[in-house]
Amino acid sequence: MIKQAFTLFLLIFTLTLGILPVTGQTKPETALVLEIQGAIGPAVSEYIKRGLKKASEENAAIVILQMDTPGGLDHSMRDIIKNILASPVPVVCYVAPDGSRAASAGTYILYASHVAAMAPATNLGAATPVRVGGLPGMPEAPSPAEKKEKKDDSVPRDAMEKKIINDAEAYITALARRHGRNAQWASQAVRQAVSLSAGEALELGVIDVVAENQADLMQQIDGREVAVQSETRTLATANLVFKTFEQDWRIRMLSVITDPNIAYILLLVGIYGLIYELANPGFVLPGVTGAICLIIALYTFQVLPINYAGLALILLGIVFMISEAFVPSFGALGFGGIIAFVAGSIILMDDKSLAISLPLIGGTALVSTGFFVWVMGSLYAISQKKMATGAEELVGTIGTAMADFDKEGRIWIHGESWRASSPVAVTKGQKVRVIAKDGLLLQVEI
Repeated sequence: MIKQAFTLFLLIFTLTLGILPVTGQTKPETALVLEIQGAIGPAVSEYIKRGLKKASEENAAIVILQMDTPGGLDHSMRDIIKNILASPVPVVCYVAPDGSRAASAGTYILYASHVAAMAPATNLGAATPVRVGGLPGMPEAPSPAEKKEKKDDSVPRDAMEKKIINDAEAYITALARRHGRNAQWASQAVRQAVSLSAGEALELGVIDVVAENQADLMQQIDGREVAVQSETRTLATANLVFKTFEQDWRIRMLSVITDPNIAYILLLVGIYGLIYELANPGFVLPGVTGAICLIIALYTFQVLPINYAGLALILLGIVFMISEAFVPSFGALGFGGIIAFVAGSIILMDDKSLAISLPLIGGTALVSTGFFVWVMGSLYAISQKKMATGAEELVGTIGTAMADFDKEGRIWIHGESWRASSPVAVTKGQKVRVIAKDGLLLQVEI
């Protein structure tokens, strides 16, 4: 009986093992969604790198790079493109939602992706690179041949601009040919900064799909063949589950400190903190705070398109404003410093998409102006104030006669007894005013 029961148990167990693989639920394939909103910078580059790595580790079917960007930094854009081209998971770049754009650096990323898609009311283009950083220089005069050839903005103005534009054109056309997209228009986007709507981009073969939403996108690209790492793959996207890859705290922090406005504030806090510490040794906190903020600001400026002439003007303006407090110049240094500070702040960022907020610059300038008006007023009031200490302070002071005297006697001033000389007789308790001082003898009058 026991043997029969054991045999029955083994039979049931074997049948269960055979049934489970057939009836069990398999894990659905996912589409990992990465979101780019705003300018392309180091934080976005790091976020995309980590997202693509996670997609590879989790064997995601595709990566959807949902994008809305005005452009950004060249080296960050190239890092993103390198990671896309090296990704074992197909990347679908989707410009969405409606009203979004893939301008400048966004156009390059769109061309680099395995599938390029846009929502209906979006646009792309204006991919002309802008020279950033360094000291401004005078452009070379165009040659007669260049003048004759230059009928539009497609001809660069100087040798450096030629190098930048030719390099950018070669880069984007190589990306276009890799994925079989319109290389001629890509060249125009670089040389002439032209733009296209989603519908026009689809007609010209710049993109592959115009989709209303992510679900529509998945339906349209299902069965499409793409080249991933030199091999052709067929996308199976009809039943994918969307999973968004959120930015962690490190990426969010990097995104915050690389904001030009935050970097600008950190620079000011750092400089003023160190100045306050040097003026008041021993406070420690202003110096520590200033040093930390200044180091973070310098790191941020290392990865942002800084115009060093603008940075020099800011530093010069701060030096002038501080000098006004120690070397009074009737406002010349103070207001000259404010002008240099504002001018430097405006031209600090070469990339318009990363420019510092004008209200922030204006507010900082107004606070600085108010501070130095107060400093000037205080200095003027001090210069007009009568001496409050020393022998010179006695002149003009009112004293009281200690006793009757004719020509010379003693008077009380500030609780002290002084010898006094008067041209007329003075009675006890009479008030007298000091008009001069000769050693320890005061000249008084009634």
